[in-house]
Amino acid sequence: MAILYAVVARGTTVLSEFSAVTGNAGAVARRILEKLGAGETADSRLCFSQDRYIFHVMIADGISFVCMANDTFGRRIPFSYLEDIHMRFMKNYGRVAPYAPAYAMNDEFSRVLHQQMEFFSSNPSVDTLNRVRGEVNEVRSIMVENIDKILERGDKIELLVDKTATMQDSAFHFKKQSKRLRRAIWMKNAKLLSSLTAVIVVVLYIIIAAACGGITLPKCRA
Repeated sequence: MAILYAVVARGTTVLSEFSAVTGNAGAVARRILEKLGAGETADSRLCFSQDRYIFHVMIADGISFVCMANDTFGRRIPFSYLEDIHMRFMKNYGRVAPYAPAYAMNDEFSRVLHQQMEFFSSNPSVDTLNRVRGEVNEVRSIMVENIDKILERGDKIELLVDKTATMQDSAFHFKKQSKRLRRAIWMKNAKLLSSLTAVIVVVLYIIIAAACGGITLPKCRA
């Protein structure tokens, strides 16, 4: 899975989060939120890199939406994921988000974070849609800063991601995609067989009708 972690927070108050891997991605994300400032309300997009991962940050409507992805995954899809999460979150919790306590939405919304994480990590049409929308240049303008730039010496934290968990998740995802592909192929073959059977039946009827004197088969009935 290319997107591995996501969190929704109001300042430093985490409202919902989900991680597809074990490690301390949540701790690093919280440190980023702390350094950006609890009173940050201006809409903005930021990227912070550490090791082979990038933390993508989108602040909108006074809420911070953060996800961590592999650095090879680019920036368009992670920010599209955050935009989708922002839309879904504000639609359901926009009225209560300004004063909701920590993890108030986690039971429900963590499932949404996970579900959309899988979709945006595996669906190839997502990037195509971004290109159609003309969002490529906008995202390219976002600079990727090293996380050390916002952390003081005593605040530096090493990102730890369980590679085994990542590989297991990727294997699970591959099996899921393979199952979908086999199902699609089976459905295609079933439709083809049905169409072929229908054609054979029609051809046989035409041959029999020609031999029996017409559509109502008068000669054969007699």
